[in-house]
Amino acid sequence: MIEDKSTEFKRIFVDEIKKTVIAFANTNGGIIYIGIDDNGDIVGIDNVDDTILRVTNTMRDAIKPDITMFMDCICEKINNKDVIKIIVQTGTSKPYYLAKKGIRPEGVFVRQGASSVPATETAILKMIKETSGECFEIARSINQDLHFNYLENIFKDKAISFNENNKKTLGLIGEDNTYTNLGLILSDECPYTIKIAVFEGNIKTIFKDRYEFNGSMIKQLEEAYNYIDRYNSTKAEFKGLNRIDIRDYPIEAIREALLNAVVHRDYSFSSSILINIFNDRMEFVSIGGLVKGITYDDIMLGISIARNKNLANLFYRLKLIEAYGTGIMKIQASYTDCIYKPKIEVSDNAFKIILPNKNAIINGSVNHIKCSSNTNIEKVLSLLRQKQNIIRKDIEKELNVSQATAILLLNKMQKENLIVKIGAGKNSSYILRK
Repeated sequence: MIEDKSTEFKRIFVDEIKKTVIAFANTNGGIIYIGIDDNGDIVGIDNVDDTILRVTNTMRDAIKPDITMFMDCICEKINNKDVIKIIVQTGTSKPYYLAKKGIRPEGVFVRQGASSVPATETAILKMIKETSGECFEIARSINQDLHFNYLENIFKDKAISFNENNKKTLGLIGEDNTYTNLGLILSDECPYTIKIAVFEGNIKTIFKDRYEFNGSMIKQLEEAYNYIDRYNSTKAEFKGLNRIDIRDYPIEAIREALLNAVVHRDYSFSSSILINIFNDRMEFVSIGGLVKGITYDDIMLGISIARNKNLANLFYRLKLIEAYGTGIMKIQASYTDCIYKPKIEVSDNAFKIILPNKNAIINGSVNHIKCSSNTNIEKVLSLLRQKQNIIRKDIEKELNVSQATAILLLNKMQKENLIVKIGAGKNSSYILRK
């Protein structure tokens, strides 16, 4: 008899046996013999019952998740001597780890040859993915030392219970009684952040201000909204004796764009949510493209599949979101009276929402985003909707303006991606950009 990848000898019971049990459960299973020394000599065990009791109690108390259902401890006669045989199967809730060390290399072990060695972080993440599937939020968190002081206060303010059973119902605690990645996201120890940068002008050259938010993602959500609100200026206009206040950005649009970035981002990547504030626009960039099976046209129709279903359900329970699939539609609706609409850009790994500034000032004139149906631009757009294809003289006639003014207006609309020029010179015509 020799030690190998699936066999371990111990002359007597020692506390280190639990590391070997973990290694077998995390790898391909194996057998531990107590009463056989390292060179394979049978020495036997005198106090069999007491040793078996110590083994089972130690494994139950020291290893998480519960390994006892994948372990059997029996007495076997070898060379007429009593030997304890611990049979360990591969567990279904890998990685198994020392309760006092947590899910990190010093607490997780795997089998390499005849030795039990600490697992690498990459190996740990692979085990989590294999046993939890592709859904990141239900997988076990590597950090199990989590606290929920901020979230608990939120639930308390809303008169909602926040006990252990609720944590399981909400998905903060998994079926194996360990904290999930959703728990990590909502805990005070959340490693994910939201970064906001405020720039001078309309390009990323000069910073006016910047801040990185941390802590529970709900805490970040609230603090980020309040921070953005400081830069959401109000412009006053008068119609007769009545004063009308117009915010740079509709509050509803900011709220929905921020919630979308938090709820639908892919937390399996460590990058931060990025919010950039320029003079003429605000950009919300979150990691993670569209969920598999959903297209750009689908989301514009209000179709939504939550990447983080449990997170969305928790936000719904806290009344932070009202219904799935309505966020993009609410953002669009908040710009109904505006020429310039919010834009959505999607790549394989990122999702961006761009909100135009309603009160943006370009070169001293409030003509970049003019929310009025009586502007020249709106008249041109209306004309295009009717005729689908126009030339410069159509604009001169419709607006009663000079050739130079019509050219300037057309150039501006091209720069703003509202229209597309077809042809050149006298044969030029214009259509709406799709």
